[in-house]
Amino acid sequence: MFFIVGPTASGKSEIGADVARELNAEIVSADAFQLYRGLDLLSAKPDASTLVKAPHHLIGTFPFSEEMNAEKFRRLALRAIEETNSRGKLAILVGGSGLYIKALTHGLAPLPKSDPKLREKLDAMSLAELRSELIELDPQTARKIDVKNRRRLVRALEICLLIGKPASEVVAGGADPGLPGSTIPATGVFVFRDREELYSRINQRVEAMFEKGVIEEVRAAGATSATASQMIGLREIRELLEGRMSLSQCIAEIQQATRRYAKRQLTWFRRQTNFSPLNLSLLTHNEARILLRTRSEVRTRND
Repeated sequence: MFFIVGPTASGKSEIGADVARELNAEIVSADAFQLYRGLDLLSAKPDASTLVKAPHHLIGTFPFSEEMNAEKFRRLALRAIEETNSRGKLAILVGGSGLYIKALTHGLAPLPKSDPKLREKLDAMSLAELRSELIELDPQTARKIDVKNRRRLVRALEICLLIGKPASEVVAGGADPGLPGSTIPATGVFVFRDREELYSRINQRVEAMFEKGVIEEVRAAGATSATASQMIGLREIRELLEGRMSLSQCIAEIQQATRRYAKRQLTWFRRQTNFSPLNLSLLTHNEARILLRTRSEVRTRND
């Protein structure tokens, strides 16, 4: 197993597919939103010319109505990796969803299922009340998660209240001992670009999405689960369709939200010291491809 991780718009999908083609390997995606069918533009799925280079797994797999979480992803990814390895091929995991990647490299402790009565109580609380209670019960989690993300606040509080201790004490724990091969040695690279270049790529990609028809894509989308609803740009474009936002404002807000997300991803992966950093701004595409292919081959020989 070889990892190519990094922030959105860094170019990891393209370079990962090129490396996989040269090594006759297969790609396992670790993107929380590319898992869903549809909204190909909004979720920045690899285009057809990229997908054809090598088999890809966990892209366009589930309907928008289905909930997704790190534990479910881990099981699906492990199955895809095992099937790839059974064919005598290297699996290359490519993505930027940090929690999903950590679920593979570190495993996840078993967490309690949602309790309907408690969830109803938490759903009735304001965002400020949720933040305040989480800070009191689990300050470590409160410092790490996006405190503007209501769904994550509710789930963190729910875990605290159901298990009677901070969620951070169990979420950071080891893998499910009943799942063979539930953690994977984290060998790979963290690819990134200089901030100015990365932000420029993000801005250009958002503009291209609108030129290619992302508004109609969102208009045609059906009901979405709480997980799928967190996709950057979905809320903004729906507000545009409802006449509550101008086109220029919509584009600008999606660009800003994506830049902020990329910044959070950069912070996350820089803390993952097991991934070797690789600045793509300092290399041509071919230089980076050759370097990654060599490192992947070394990983294969060591297995």
